[in-house]
Amino acid sequence: MRLLCAAVLLTCGFAAAAPNHAVVLHAARLLDVESGKYLTPGEVLVQDDTIAAIGSSLARPAGAEVIDLGDRTLLPGLIDAHVHLFLHPGAEDLQTVEESVPQRTIVAVLAARADLMAGFTAERDMGTEGAGNADTAVRDAINQGLVPGPRMRISGNAIDILGGHEDAIGYNPEQHVLPNATWANNITQLVTTIRSQLKLGADFIKIYETGKDSIHDGQFKTPYQFTEPELAAAVQETARVGTHVAVHATGEPGALYAARAGVISIEHAFQLDEQTMQIMHDKGIFALPTFTIVEYFADHAASPEAAARERAIIDYHAAEFRKQLAAGVPIAMGSDVGPFPHGTQAREFVLMVKYGMTPLAALQAGTVNGAKLLGWDRIGALKPGNFADIIAVPGDPLAEIGVLQKVEFVMKGGVVYKR
Repeated sequence: MRLLCAAVLLTCGFAAAAPNHAVVLHAARLLDVESGKYLTPGEVLVQDDTIAAIGSSLARPAGAEVIDLGDRTLLPGLIDAHVHLFLHPGAEDLQTVEESVPQRTIVAVLAARADLMAGFTAERDMGTEGAGNADTAVRDAINQGLVPGPRMRISGNAIDILGGHEDAIGYNPEQHVLPNATWANNITQLVTTIRSQLKLGADFIKIYETGKDSIHDGQFKTPYQFTEPELAAAVQETARVGTHVAVHATGEPGALYAARAGVISIEHAFQLDEQTMQIMHDKGIFALPTFTIVEYFADHAASPEAAARERAIIDYHAAEFRKQLAAGVPIAMGSDVGPFPHGTQAREFVLMVKYGMTPLAALQAGTVNGAKLLGWDRIGALKPGNFADIIAVPGDPLAEIGVLQKVEFVMKGGVVYKR
């Protein structure tokens, strides 16, 4: 019965047919996220899957449907550049042990729908955590219109070292519990694994570069996993076929190795030294702070000691984040949603503002910067020629960033999913 209900929800959320006529969206405000300026009122003319015009009082083509969204703000669809569709709240390591890949794929389809309904029209999935390349099927099903979800960039199963951050540690060795990532322990294995992931449909490669993290008396430490030459070989191999590497790197020296190697983004970035920040600024390497996941772990910790550890990391990271902003490190919005409920990750915007960003800069991190990171030049802003990925929120997001947690209208590619 629960699966039947899920199927009904998917169908209902996807019931709006692709438009074969013009649509005009009207709202009290339209925000140009690149300039920070408002049109009041704001209107968008959508033709098929594309934005045809922007203005305050557009001419209505004959037969155009007009959707009046009242006292709301029109925005480009949000972009979360660090999600895990194949994870849900609960013990991450046990999900790969207790749940089959088909079951986890169903969960991923439902997660994609939840994220879309929350206003996220494009995302980057940062590893299936042991579900192999099942994300290829989810991405392709979305692209084919079989199920609703964001535009997806996928990495397949992330890459780790033996005994590393995502290995199955602490289990009975006789059970041969599989890791949540694919092992590679030298350059040859890295290149082979990268080629396999790309063959199976990955858009880019994710590598775990640091872990396990520790913090004591305000000192943060995390061991590196791959050497700089190994990361450089991975970057070279992906560049050969026109793609790139993103790394999980919470601190030094792993983050410096990754920046020198030329990765496209450093995920989490709790600790970056001055040299790393300068390289990231100069090369345009994005940092994704992922505050929300650490806040969630602190709020749902198994013990007071564990909660205190997570809160110490948040405090440390917040101070480091302000240094990164001052150094001009490019920032993209990434929440690490999955271990906390899908569809709730707009909390990340609130935390980015809390810890030092302006509301406009936070919005840009989750729109124009996200589009650049994902390599799509027709999303991330409301302007003619872009895909009609459009959301509406109550109130003014530049005055109260929290309204992004209350998305009331979602259009992706000219199709209305939430109204």
